[in-house]
Amino acid sequence: MTKSRAFSIYLLKEGCDASNALKDNHGLAADVQADALPAEAKLFVLDAEPRPPWWKGYFGIKKNLRQVTKGALVFLPVGKRTFAVSFGFVAHNLKDTSYEYDFGLRVTLNCVDPRKLKNTDTLEPGAARRQKTQMAVDSDLTYFDFDRDSKILKSLTGKAKPEYQNLMKHATGASNLRINSPVAAEDLPALCAKLLELYADDAYRTTFPDIQNITPVRDPVVIAELNGLLLDAFHAKSNDLYLAIPAILDYGDNVYTMFGGVGAGLIYDDVFLGRYYEYLADHGVDPTSLSINDLKKHVLKVTDENGDARSSYSIFRSLIFDTALPGSGDAYHLVEGDWYRVAKTYVGRLTKFLDPLCSSVTLPPYDHDAEGAYNEAVAAGDGSFLCLDKTDISPAGQSQVEPCDLYSVNDGHAVLHHVKVSTFSADLSHLFNQGTNAIELLRIDDEVRKNLRTLVAQKAAKAARAAFTAPIDAGSFRVVFAMVTHKDTALKSENLPLFSRISLMRNLKALQRMSVPASFGFIPDQTPKKEGKKKARKAKGAAGS
Repeated sequence: MTKSRAFSIYLLKEGCDASNALKDNHGLAADVQADALPAEAKLFVLDAEPRPPWWKGYFGIKKNLRQVTKGALVFLPVGKRTFAVSFGFVAHNLKDTSYEYDFGLRVTLNCVDPRKLKNTDTLEPGAARRQKTQMAVDSDLTYFDFDRDSKILKSLTGKAKPEYQNLMKHATGASNLRINSPVAAEDLPALCAKLLELYADDAYRTTFPDIQNITPVRDPVVIAELNGLLLDAFHAKSNDLYLAIPAILDYGDNVYTMFGGVGAGLIYDDVFLGRYYEYLADHGVDPTSLSINDLKKHVLKVTDENGDARSSYSIFRSLIFDTALPGSGDAYHLVEGDWYRVAKTYVGRLTKFLDPLCSSVTLPPYDHDAEGAYNEAVAAGDGSFLCLDKTDISPAGQSQVEPCDLYSVNDGHAVLHHVKVSTFSADLSHLFNQGTNAIELLRIDDEVRKNLRTLVAQKAAKAARAAFTAPIDAGSFRVVFAMVTHKDTALKSENLPLFSRISLMRNLKALQRMSVPASFGFIPDQTPKKEGKKKARKAKGAAGS
């Protein structure tokens, strides 16, 4: 039986080969004789000198210990393209701009049996959550809890289809393709030719429908082009560019912000890109003079009311921007410093699903210093609402479960209003998940439902108590997500960042499956724009830049 050997294979971009794909000063030797190389292949070898492992000196080990690092890169021309086959830890010597970033994953999607998957590596961009999942037995994608609407597939491992098992038994795909194959050295060009066919094939779209609605952009050339469009929008002060704190915050803690990078700044009680332009103007900096590197160096600080920093994020990481490349039908989205490609058809499906569920919110305009104060004021001014903000209906022994911010009764439903003074990704994903989780518990746990009934009965006036609790007894609920915003409410779902729309669609679908009516809408933000204030100076001087 022919022995299988491990191969890590990269497909170089058109125009890249052994002459230009390696980094400068790569340290690989090219003058190594090899008798069994395929025709026209180029070999580069890593032959590092033996050296002691770091822990030899750390523990004072007297024995003469040496470890050796060896590896090789074989550049293999196939038709008009070139492959780089890596052995050992040498692939980092390839330039980031030299290879196709989707090669391994696309080939794997085309060659593996969709019922015989072993593990996945996924990313949920809205929550910046990475997850590796491995199954003990061959499984299809549904067993990996992969949500096509909200997750990105970064890598996949599975058993090859029967027609490819003479080439490989399993395949793992990300940027590169990792396989074990019995192929002989002289047959490597034929193997790579077949992989090139699989890369060009779009049959995976039938086998794995919608699996690549969203894909991370990892190609430095494309990223550079997108960053150029971002910089153009920043210089032009485009209305399509937003600034957001890239983290979940408790706005009940009176969040303040400052800017840094070119000197001390004022303290603001809101987050607004216009404030950053003001900060630059105060220090005599022309926004059109800034580069992407400047945006990565300048910071948005989250502070207390005295300007003492709690956390800090680069301006670049805090920007949210949607754009499209010339000639491309896809959309590109920047969030938390990373670019994502989103299929244009998918964006259309998001809009088609969400916009009919956007409705007018019956809550009054927002003109308060904090979310909690608004919720209390609504309930105090209108007896048809109860404030349940920061309350708890969790069963004994479990962590706090807040049912909603405001509670009302309408058309026989207990309406759970979830209010957020934000239209930024991290905050909204948390809000939508919280609303769905509360309903799930209310539907399956009698103790949770009893706790909500008791809470509502305590909050309601005695004369209205029965009317407020009747829908709970009947198990009749409705959910409303209400976002406070200065934006034009006529834009409906377009007011929300892309990944917030994805999270909202996922949660609304989950509520629909539970037969719970749900909608979303916007509360006009009527808070006046407040001027910044200077940071309180300490004995040692003012705030640093």
